Amino acid sequence: MALQPLRKEENANPGTIEEARAFVRHVESLFMPWNLDALADGFTEDCIIRFGNVPEFRGRTAVRAFFAARSAKQRNYRLVKEFRSLMGDTITNIWNGTWEDAESGATMKGFGVEVWVMRDGRIAIWEAAFNVVRADQVVGVAEALR
Repeated sequence: MALQPLRKEENANPGTIEEARAFVRHVESLFMPWNLDALADGFTEDCIIRFGNVPEFRGRTAVRAFFAARSAKQRNYRLVKEFRSLMGDTITNIWNGTWEDAESGATMKGFGVEVWVMRDGRIAIWEAAFNVVRADQVVGVAEALR
Protein backbone atom coordinates (compact mmCIF):
# COMPACT_ATOMS: atom_id res chain seq x y z
CA MET A 1 0.00 0.00 0.00
CA ALA A 2 1.39 3.39 -0.91
CA LEU A 3 1.79 5.92 1.88
CA GLN A 4 -0.78 8.66 1.95
CA PRO A 5 0.54 11.87 3.48
CA LEU A 6 -1.61 13.47 6.17
CA ARG A 7 -0.98 16.97 4.82
CA LYS A 8 -1.19 18.74 1.50
CA GLU A 9 2.02 19.27 -0.43
CA GLU A 10 2.00 23.06 -0.21
CA ASN A 11 2.53 23.04 3.59
CA ALA A 12 -0.53 25.23 4.20
CA ASN A 13 -2.95 24.82 7.05
CA PRO A 14 -6.56 24.19 6.11
CA GLY A 15 -8.00 27.65 5.58
CA THR A 16 -11.67 26.95 4.95
CA ILE A 17 -14.27 24.80 6.64
CA GLU A 18 -14.31 22.43 3.66
CA GLU A 19 -10.50 22.06 3.75
CA ALA A 20 -10.61 21.40 7.50
CA ARG A 21 -13.44 18.90 7.09
CA ALA A 22 -11.43 17.10 4.37
CA PHE A 23 -8.35 17.08 6.63
CA VAL A 24 -10.34 15.45 9.45
CA ARG A 25 -11.74 12.84 7.02
CA HIS A 26 -8.24 12.12 5.75
CA VAL A 27 -6.87 11.64 9.27
CA GLU A 28 -9.77 9.28 9.98
CA SER A 29 -8.87 7.19 6.91
CA LEU A 30 -5.30 6.65 8.12
CA PHE A 31 -6.49 4.65 11.13
CA MET A 32 -8.25 1.94 9.08
CA PRO A 33 -5.93 0.16 8.66
CA TRP A 34 -3.29 1.85 10.77
CA ASN A 35 -0.94 3.80 8.50
CA LEU A 36 1.71 4.58 11.11
CA ASP A 37 4.12 6.37 8.81
CA ALA A 38 1.50 8.69 7.30
CA LEU A 39 -0.02 9.38 10.73
CA ALA A 40 3.36 10.32 12.20
CA ASP A 41 4.23 12.42 9.15
CA GLY A 42 1.14 14.52 9.83
CA PHE A 43 2.77 15.96 12.95
CA THR A 44 5.52 18.56 13.25
CA GLU A 45 8.93 17.31 14.42
CA ASP A 46 8.49 19.28 17.67
CA CYS A 47 4.82 18.45 18.25
CA ILE A 48 3.30 18.40 21.73
CA ILE A 49 0.80 15.68 22.61
CA ARG A 50 -1.64 15.80 25.53
CA PHE A 51 -3.77 12.67 25.14
CA GLY A 52 -6.13 12.00 28.04
CA ASN A 53 -4.30 10.75 31.10
CA VAL A 54 -1.19 9.75 29.12
CA PRO A 55 1.75 11.89 30.30
CA GLU A 56 2.52 14.68 27.84
CA PHE A 57 5.01 13.67 25.17
CA ARG A 58 6.74 15.41 22.30
CA GLY A 59 8.11 14.77 18.86
CA ARG A 60 7.22 12.83 15.75
CA THR A 61 9.20 9.75 16.84
CA ALA A 62 7.19 9.55 20.07
CA VAL A 63 3.93 10.00 18.13
CA ARG A 64 4.80 7.07 15.88
CA ALA A 65 5.67 4.90 18.90
CA PHE A 66 2.36 5.88 20.52
CA PHE A 67 0.37 4.88 17.43
CA ALA A 68 2.36 1.63 17.12
CA ALA A 69 1.54 0.73 20.74
CA ARG A 70 -2.14 1.56 20.23
CA SER A 71 -2.39 -0.40 16.99
CA ALA A 72 -0.95 -3.47 18.74
CA LYS A 73 -3.64 -3.23 21.43
CA GLN A 74 -6.62 -2.24 19.27
CA ARG A 75 -7.53 -4.94 16.76
CA ASN A 76 -10.07 -4.20 14.01
CA TYR A 77 -10.13 -0.52 14.91
CA ARG A 78 -13.07 1.38 13.40
CA LEU A 79 -13.14 5.14 13.77
CA VAL A 80 -15.52 7.94 12.88
CA LYS A 81 -14.31 11.53 13.24
CA GLU A 82 -16.62 14.50 12.81
CA PHE A 83 -15.31 17.98 12.11
CA ARG A 84 -16.64 20.54 14.59
CA SER A 85 -14.80 23.85 14.12
CA LEU A 86 -12.02 25.80 12.46
CA MET A 87 -10.72 28.98 14.03
CA GLY A 88 -7.46 30.36 12.70
CA ASP A 89 -4.91 27.56 13.01
CA THR A 90 -7.08 25.37 15.29
CA ILE A 91 -9.33 22.48 14.23
CA THR A 92 -11.64 20.58 16.57
CA ASN A 93 -13.35 17.27 16.01
CA ILE A 94 -15.29 14.66 17.92
CA TRP A 95 -14.76 10.96 17.40
CA ASN A 96 -16.09 7.55 18.31
CA GLY A 97 -14.45 4.23 17.75
CA THR A 98 -14.76 0.52 18.35
CA TRP A 99 -12.10 -2.16 18.55
CA GLU A 100 -11.24 -5.52 20.03
CA ASP A 101 -8.82 -5.40 22.94
CA ALA A 102 -5.85 -7.55 21.88
CA GLU A 103 -5.21 -8.81 25.41
CA SER A 104 -8.71 -9.63 26.67
CA GLY A 105 -10.60 -10.03 23.40
CA ALA A 106 -13.31 -7.71 24.73
CA THR A 107 -15.09 -5.40 22.31
CA MET A 108 -14.40 -1.82 23.37
CA LYS A 109 -15.87 1.53 22.45
CA GLY A 110 -14.56 5.03 22.94
CA PHE A 111 -15.53 8.59 22.23
CA GLY A 112 -13.94 11.96 22.71
CA VAL A 113 -12.94 15.37 21.47
CA GLU A 114 -9.69 16.57 19.90
CA VAL A 115 -8.13 19.97 19.42
CA TRP A 116 -5.41 20.27 16.80
CA VAL A 117 -3.24 23.37 16.54
CA MET A 118 -1.79 23.35 13.04
CA ARG A 119 1.53 24.64 11.71
CA ASP A 120 2.67 24.37 8.09
CA GLY A 121 -0.06 21.85 7.28
CA ARG A 122 0.83 19.54 10.18
CA ILE A 123 -0.46 19.06 13.70
CA ALA A 124 1.80 20.93 16.14
CA ILE A 125 -0.31 20.43 19.26
CA TRP A 126 -2.75 17.56 19.77
CA GLU A 127 -4.97 17.67 22.81
CA ALA A 128 -7.54 14.94 23.35
CA ALA A 129 -10.07 14.01 26.00
CA PHE A 130 -11.80 10.67 25.73
CA ASN A 131 -13.76 7.93 27.46
CA VAL A 132 -13.39 4.20 26.91
CA VAL A 133 -15.59 1.33 28.13
CA ARG A 134 -16.35 -2.24 27.21
CA ALA A 135 -18.95 -2.17 24.46
CA ASP A 136 -21.28 -4.41 26.48
CA GLN A 137 -21.27 -2.07 29.50
CA VAL A 138 -23.83 0.61 30.14
CA VAL A 139 -22.36 3.33 32.31
CA GLY A 140 -24.72 5.77 33.99
CA VAL A 141 -23.91 9.19 35.35
CA ALA A 142 -23.41 7.88 38.91
CA GLU A 143 -20.82 5.32 37.76
CA ALA A 144 -19.05 7.80 35.52
CA LEU A 145 -18.64 10.29 38.38
CA ARG A 146 -17.01 7.85 40.81
